[in-house]
Amino acid sequence: MSHRELYCDVCEGVAPFEAPPCVDGHGIDCPELVCTDCGAAVMIATFIAPVPRLAEGRRHRPTRRAA
Repeated sequence: MSHRELYCDVCEGVAPFEAPPCVDGHGIDCPELVCTDCGAAVMIATFIAPVPRLAEGRRHRPTRRAA
């Protein structure tokens, strides 16, 4: 089990959280965490967002606004 300290809304303070045994095969990277003080559960969601890239050799120029 992995241990982390996070803010717990139920305890209203920082508390140790741990990942319970994961049945989905995530291991220590399981997004489900449980507060070891009160038992509140949280889920950490991660996602990948595409970042647009400019073509090589082009520089981004900020748009000018007329005053």
